[in-house]
Amino acid sequence: MKKTLLAIASISIAAFAYANTASDSSELIHQQCQISAEAVSTLKGLQYGNTSIRKDVGTLINVSLKVQENKDAAQKILNHMIDDQLNATSALEAKYCS
Repeated sequence: MKKTLLAIASISIAAFAYANTASDSSELIHQQCQISAEAVSTLKGLQYGNTSIRKDVGTLINVSLKVQENKDAAQKILNHMIDDQLNATSALEAKYCS
């Protein structure tokens, strides 16, 4: 339980740090992808259900990104990450964030 709360808190703090921008820079979009990969990896490791991961990480995406097109693209990538058999953050980042 402590690991779960710690993971969610650290991911939320990182997302909040990036949420204070007026628009979505390419760097912000890339960082959001990395945060999503880490969150998906962590939550898969904690045996979260796919629906819970989609909801929790999707909320972070909606908070962090401002432009709807970027939110939609990030949600699509998130769904691919969740459905992928890969669990390692680095593997998810390499496949989806490059």
